[in-house]
Amino acid sequence: MTINVGFIGPGIMGAPMALNLMKGGHRLWVYARRPAATQPLVAAGATACATPADVARHADVIFTIVSDTPDVESVIFGAQGIASQARPGTVIVDMSTISPTATKSFAERLAQQGVEMLDAPVSGGETGAINGTLSIMVGGKPQVFERVKPLFECMGKNIVHIGDNGAGQVAKACNQIVVAVTIEAVAEALTFARRNGADPAKVREALMGGFAGSKIMEVHGKRMLDNDFKPGFKVGLHQKDMRIVMETAHQLGVALPAAALVTQHLNALMGTGDTNLDSAAVVKVIERMSGMGGK
Repeated sequence: MTINVGFIGPGIMGAPMALNLMKGGHRLWVYARRPAATQPLVAAGATACATPADVARHADVIFTIVSDTPDVESVIFGAQGIASQARPGTVIVDMSTISPTATKSFAERLAQQGVEMLDAPVSGGETGAINGTLSIMVGGKPQVFERVKPLFECMGKNIVHIGDNGAGQVAKACNQIVVAVTIEAVAEALTFARRNGADPAKVREALMGGFAGSKIMEVHGKRMLDNDFKPGFKVGLHQKDMRIVMETAHQLGVALPAAALVTQHLNALMGTGDTNLDSAAVVKVIERMSGMGGK
């Protein structure tokens, strides 16, 4: 069944995700703060809109994927936001990584006008977005999830309904904790190997075959060895995600000592102007602390 779909935020991740929705046979209306960002989708048959409200006039299901909590709030509730034109029964699916607490509040506000919301952050990076193999973590009503699931299947392979509104964002925060702490562990291990005179490439090769092997060891470990920090996922975005994690932990009184340590190392990279490097650049912080350069 063809669905009228809206898409707001066709960036590095969003553009291929929107394109996969179109490949699934759905009509697409798209909005971006930079109109040029919509052009590849328009060339593929999408309709560009001047505002999020304009998207809402046409679409029954509207996806958003923008940078941070205030951006999502502006896109939905701003003067020309989705909520100003959304009809009862419309579903807003936020695939950004934002605060779980704010997500619950947004869903409650939208429910007052009969608009449904799902939070559905993703993991898998640009490659997963292009290949339609993202892991999608969903919060919201089960019946709304089932309604939108065929659209999720255009963009991802591992699609899990976690629970009520905000639960998807909680799952994404857990994902970011595991990824960040594992990057830290890989960075420390490879630095330890190098400082002891062992070939870190050989050490990584050996570890990949045992319990220490992981996707992070494979992908980020290789980037560390090659000193290649072209971003798959930028330091600035990972630092933002960890800020959300630590703020939520503070609200709940949860101790996250390892996550707090990595957050400080991401802060250090921000301070040295490495915002746009891949977060594997955490190894640079460890190397500097160990008197090994790390420039």
